[in-house]
Amino acid sequence: MKIIMIDPGHGGSDPGATYKGNEEKDFNLLTAVLVRDYLMSNYNVKVLMTRTGDQTLSLSERSSLANRSNLDMYLSLHHNAGGGTGFESYVFNGSVPTQTLSYQKTIHDEVIKGVQPFKVTDRGKKRANFHVLRETKMPSVLVEVMFVDNLKDVALLLDTKFRQSVGISLAKGVAKALALPAKESGNPPIFKVIAGSFTERKNAEDRVKELKAVSFESFIDTVAVSGKTYYRVQTGAFLVRENAEDQIIALSRVGIDAFLLREEATPAPVPTDPPPTDPPEPTKPPQPPGIQYSILGTSIILARQLDEFVKTVNPSAPSVGKFYIFYGNLYGIRGDIAYAQAIHETSYFRFTGQVKPSQNNYAGIGTTGPGNDGASFTTPEQGVLAHIQHLYAYASTEPLPEGAPLVDPRFSLVKRGIATNWTDLNGKWAVPGTTYGQSILSIYKRNIENALKSIENQKVLLNNALDKLK
Repeated sequence: MKIIMIDPGHGGSDPGATYKGNEEKDFNLLTAVLVRDYLMSNYNVKVLMTRTGDQTLSLSERSSLANRSNLDMYLSLHHNAGGGTGFESYVFNGSVPTQTLSYQKTIHDEVIKGVQPFKVTDRGKKRANFHVLRETKMPSVLVEVMFVDNLKDVALLLDTKFRQSVGISLAKGVAKALALPAKESGNPPIFKVIAGSFTERKNAEDRVKELKAVSFESFIDTVAVSGKTYYRVQTGAFLVRENAEDQIIALSRVGIDAFLLREEATPAPVPTDPPPTDPPEPTKPPQPPGIQYSILGTSIILARQLDEFVKTVNPSAPSVGKFYIFYGNLYGIRGDIAYAQAIHETSYFRFTGQVKPSQNNYAGIGTTGPGNDGASFTTPEQGVLAHIQHLYAYASTEPLPEGAPLVDPRFSLVKRGIATNWTDLNGKWAVPGTTYGQSILSIYKRNIENALKSIENQKVLLNNALDKLK
């Protein structure tokens, strides 16, 4: 079995390129995890990582680790800076085997093909005297994915679909370069978006018309479950779960509820079907606002905006927004709303309750009453990771990401998947907590309003600056 090492550049005390609260080291690790997970899910290969968290590693530590690991290939992942735009790749500018140049070409071309829909500039295949290319003994390639100081590039880097495209393309390029054998288990699962499952075909046909009116293509799939026929309205099928979740969010914005259906390569003999969603009776009372706001999904508020909001109330609050966004993205959890939950639990990080600031416990994990102060975590980052993992236990039945360390001490005590929406936490995370989820969403709403105000203020400043330049 071939062995590759993925090296997310920078980390720890070395953030790499920084711009407006975005740090290169975070993008490097997010991309590396995507590449690793895709390779391990689809090919027979052993993948090593130089770091799986926010560790500080010197260049010599990286090259030494590579040289003693009997690798077939070393891939260093970076994100660029300096005012440009686009994607480029590097190999050592000294003597290298033709195999290294072949690997660079295969990986580079696969990425450029994969990001074509995003109109990414191809900055070319280059050579340079970088330490990790010069000092490693195996074929080594370094890539620079977009520019963290270019607003258009950053917008793409914050887009889940783009990050997935880059990660999957890099993985496919590595697989093609090394001729990795595909796993015999078959194709990866498909995530279907179902915008209604009806017992009456006319209701399904009406839903198809409704979707078409708001520019969503769909079709009716007839299935039999336990001898009963259902008419499912499918509007999309995705290989990447996050893309399916984005589709569900987009549908919710136009007032259409949908759910995700995972289909394995070999379907189970008796598929699990959700309850029929025929139109409710007219007398059914409306649901409170936010009742279907999913815990799973992608953050829309930036890390710096999270920290700016909390400091309007508590100027001494720790700056942990970047951890909530990073680990939220890694686990597919709405990190910006998890941050609102932390605000609710800690009273804007003032810790006026039972938990002490030194515990770094932002979610009240394990705090069950007087005399039981709950879990403690060594660093703020570890405390945030435990919070995200605890939410992941509630909202998902999927296993932890490959190689992810479990730091939540109560993860195994949660019945997996019992709360997919924030209001489902009522009476579960907090007891009795009949409005617990609504309180979190109320704080989140104020955070959004604050972020919008910040954007408007920035527009005014920019327009004033433009006026002076005319």
